[in-house]
Amino acid sequence: MWSLIGGALTAVVAPTQPALVVAVSTTIAAVNTLRGLRRGRGRAHGPPSLSARPVAQAPSPGARGEPITLTWSDLTCKLAAPPQKKSKGQADASELPAAQPKLILNRVSGAASPGRLVALLGPSGSGKTTLLNALSGRVPATKGLRLTGNIHINGVPLADASPAVAYVMQEDLFFAQLTVRETLEMAAALQLPASVGVAERDELVSGLIQRLGLVKAANTRVGDAKTRGISGGERKRLNLACELISAPNLVAVDEGTTGIDSFQALKVVEALRDLASDGHTVLASIHQPQSSIYALFDDLLLLAEGRVVYMGPTSGAHEYFEGLGHGCPPAYNPAEHWIDLVSIDYASPDTEAISRQRVRKLHAAWDAHVAAGKGPAAAAAAAASAAAAPAANEENSAPAMAASTTAVATRTSGASTLTKFRLLFSRAWKQMARDKKTLFARTMSSGMSALLFGSIYWKLGLTQADVGNRLGLLQVACINAAMSALVKTLNSFTRERAVVDRERARGSYGVTPYFASKMVAELPISTAFPLLFSAIVYPMAGLAAGWRKVATFASVITLESFTAASIGLTMGALAPSTEAALAAGPASFVLFIVFGGQFVTRVPRALQWLPRISLIRHAFEALCVSELGGLKLEKKVPWDVATGEQALARMRFGSHTVPQLLVSQARILVFNYIATFALLRLRKPKFASILPPATVSEVQDALVEGTPEAVSA
Repeated sequence: MWSLIGGALTAVVAPTQPALVVAVSTTIAAVNTLRGLRRGRGRAHGPPSLSARPVAQAPSPGARGEPITLTWSDLTCKLAAPPQKKSKGQADASELPAAQPKLILNRVSGAASPGRLVALLGPSGSGKTTLLNALSGRVPATKGLRLTGNIHINGVPLADASPAVAYVMQEDLFFAQLTVRETLEMAAALQLPASVGVAERDELVSGLIQRLGLVKAANTRVGDAKTRGISGGERKRLNLACELISAPNLVAVDEGTTGIDSFQALKVVEALRDLASDGHTVLASIHQPQSSIYALFDDLLLLAEGRVVYMGPTSGAHEYFEGLGHGCPPAYNPAEHWIDLVSIDYASPDTEAISRQRVRKLHAAWDAHVAAGKGPAAAAAAAASAAAAPAANEENSAPAMAASTTAVATRTSGASTLTKFRLLFSRAWKQMARDKKTLFARTMSSGMSALLFGSIYWKLGLTQADVGNRLGLLQVACINAAMSALVKTLNSFTRERAVVDRERARGSYGVTPYFASKMVAELPISTAFPLLFSAIVYPMAGLAAGWRKVATFASVITLESFTAASIGLTMGALAPSTEAALAAGPASFVLFIVFGGQFVTRVPRALQWLPRISLIRHAFEALCVSELGGLKLEKKVPWDVATGEQALARMRFGSHTVPQLLVSQARILVFNYIATFALLRLRKPKFASILPPATVSEVQDALVEGTPEAVSA
């Protein structure tokens, strides 16, 4: 029935409203189609039914398609203060005042039930996003952070429940060169169980595209800052579609109305309201909603400085605050009034003290309200426990909960490792091959560099001066190849890693298929540019003749490019951002250049390890050995060198053969590949574990004069 309503609503609004409005008004229909597929409800016009497939075991609480009631109590998120450092002139660091931990959440309790839209409201820094992350299993495992409390799914501890969660983040992260359809097909292939066939996935994707109003953009590339693609509203719908494709029963939306106008924001919240009406459990953090949006919320969770000020039906908020003497004035947006009420005014010390005193009283009033048994959250939790009576015995026999919240956030893909490799290889190849601007820029860079160097070192002769010119050409060729590959890798890999981290957190694939597919896909394209450079500069400069020497030059430059790219991968895996990687990468290469063999020939004993790890040193020496080996030079005075071997000896080169130097480069290449692989595995998105609730004394120890110090979520 709801699917028919959604389709009718699409037909009505499509001719007159933007695509985003069409999408948000029909999201409920799309989700019902998904839920029908996952539950096995056959439809004459929908995907084939899966009901005939055998079920290995009964679903656990929170299984896909099953409505869930989410309850939480005493959730506390505390961040330890950094250690105090002794200031200049201070005898002992112990003289410093004790650093106070920061409370992001302070014993927060509440509930979210199917059929009700819960809004997380509060001023900036109140803990909205942290609470949403905690309930969705997305609190980053940060050093010094401690997350305690209880979270239950249908009365069962989170450790024993595996609900499917759709976590819609603020950032829209995609591979820019894939089309909308390809992005959804990739998400479906990686998220849906292996029992869902290709035809069913295609029909599912087509249904999502149509119902979310993405038909016109289906074959358009997503795009990014440098490539024109779909609009911002279409990107938000695509982000929502990628999460909804697995038919989740818990939907968490973080600031879903950010960046869009008030009318479209209203339509987004209407879609979330429809999702809740269909039986989903929906939580949404929202910033400064207009009155028409506020009216759509079923339940309100109002936070101030990490503590609950009100939790219950939005209709009851007026009566509750009016009883405290803070009723909402007539013809005033209630949401704005509540936010103003619980905000701290830092305009002056006096206003800050007054506002803090008001918030402190509101906290105390809510604590007293809950202690008296009047809290709606307590009633909802009791109802959820009664509804989940069969699971109560299991809960009573379970040990104290200390489970990682990744149980909520992770979905295990049903695809095999080989299938994942094939899918990821196809995506990586399309991402590179379709990026015409980048390919053109790299082609022009390689070609123009080769033409420039070839013109400067045109047709080198056999004089003593030309020996130095040959060495100069070989050195700049090594530096050019290494820096080009390094910068390209740092720029692309760090941006790509953000998308990969999100997909890995979702459980779509592991490091092995991703890294292997990336390396194989980049092999042909990354080989073409150093070969192009070699093919142009070698004949222009008139370097040593012979196909072996030409092949050696091209092989050394190509291997060096891959080695530099491998260093870029390692740095990219370590760097926290693209900007940091681009700043640290080229700067670190200065050492490789200095100890590359051209500028420093006598290396101090303490620094002799630097030339061993310099890929430029190994490449430059290999090119010199190949180029100068067997070369006869013009000799005019006794101290001139007569052969290339003598020139190599003066540079302290010649003790290694070209194959040996290639092996040395290959060692650096393999080491960085292994290091990157290990770093990606170690830096897999990790989320904080939920420990048993903190004691009252632990919480009080973190308070400053009775008031928790709020931190931005």
